[in-house]
Amino acid sequence: MGSGIWSTDVYDAADRYRRRTGKSAFSYSDSGARKVHPALDPRDALRESRDSAEHPQSTPIAVLFDVTGSMGHVPRVLQSKLPQLLGLLLRQGYAKDPQVMFGAIGDATCDRVPLQVGQFESDNRMDDDLGRIVLEGGGGGQMMESYELALYFMARHTATDSWDKRGRRGYLFIIGDELAYPAVKTAEVSRLIGDGLGEDMPVRQMVDEVTARWDTYYLLPAGSHYAGNRKVLDFWRGLLGQNAVELDDLDAVCETIALTVGLGEQAIDLDAGLRDLDRAGSTATRTVSKALAQVGSGRRTVATLPFSPADGGSGVTRL
Repeated sequence: MGSGIWSTDVYDAADRYRRRTGKSAFSYSDSGARKVHPALDPRDALRESRDSAEHPQSTPIAVLFDVTGSMGHVPRVLQSKLPQLLGLLLRQGYAKDPQVMFGAIGDATCDRVPLQVGQFESDNRMDDDLGRIVLEGGGGGQMMESYELALYFMARHTATDSWDKRGRRGYLFIIGDELAYPAVKTAEVSRLIGDGLGEDMPVRQMVDEVTARWDTYYLLPAGSHYAGNRKVLDFWRGLLGQNAVELDDLDAVCETIALTVGLGEQAIDLDAGLRDLDRAGSTATRTVSKALAQVGSGRRTVATLPFSPADGGSGVTRL
C-alpha cells in the first residue's frame, strides 16, 4: 500500500541479473501461466493508496493497459521505462509521494484473465507487479474489450487518502486501442470481482462515477491495431473529452504519464516539462508535446468541493 522508496539501483541490479541468467521480466506469463496471479486477483480485493510517516502526501497513479492482440507488448515497454517514469515523478518533483499501481485489461467474454490489478506501491514492488501480469493476447476480435469492468473496479474497489483526507483525485491512465462494451454486466462483476451489482450499468454512468475520484485518461498509442481509428477516438472523446489522447510513438507512454501528472499537480507547465525531457535525453519530446498540447492548456483550475477532508485540509480537486 505504498511503503518503501523506489531505487533505480535495485531495478538495474534486477535487470542485469535477468539478462545474465536469461530470465524474463515477465517470467510468470512467459512460463506459461494462464490464470491470474494471486497478488493481482481482483476478486474481493481493495487496492489502497495511504499516507504514512514515510509518504505523508500520497499521490495515487493507476496505469491499466490492454494486453490483448497487438497491445500485448505495452507492458514490456512500460517495464523497460520504469526508471524514466519514476525519475520524472520523483527527481523533478512532479508529484508528492507518488504511489503507482499497474493492471491489465482483457475481454471478459472470452479471455481466461480479463482483469488483473496490482497494488499501489512507492518502491520496486511495482516492478514485481508488472512481472506478474499474464500477457494473454486473445481478445474477442470485435473492436471491444472490457475497459468498463476495469473502470468499475477503480470506482468501487479503490480507496485513497488523497481523496478521503484532501479531496484530491488520483490519476487513472488506460492504455488501449478499442472500444469499451456498452455496459458493465452484472454476471461479469459477480464472477470476476465478487460484487452483487443489481443491474447492468451503462458505460457512460460508469465513467461519470469513476471520474468523480480519478482524473481519467485514455491513451491510444501508435503500433496498436486500431491506432488512429476514428471510431475508437470518437468513442473515448465522447466519454473523456480532451483526455482521450493519441500517441504517435509507444515509447512515449511513460513520459506522457509523467508530464500529465506534473501538469495536474501544477508542478510544471508543458514547456517546462518538455525542457525536462530534453535535459534527460528523452526521444519522446515531440510526441509528448503533440499529445498534451490540449490537455496541458486546461489543467490550471482548481475548485472547492462540497467536501470536508478528514484531516482538515483544503478540500480542493483538479478539474
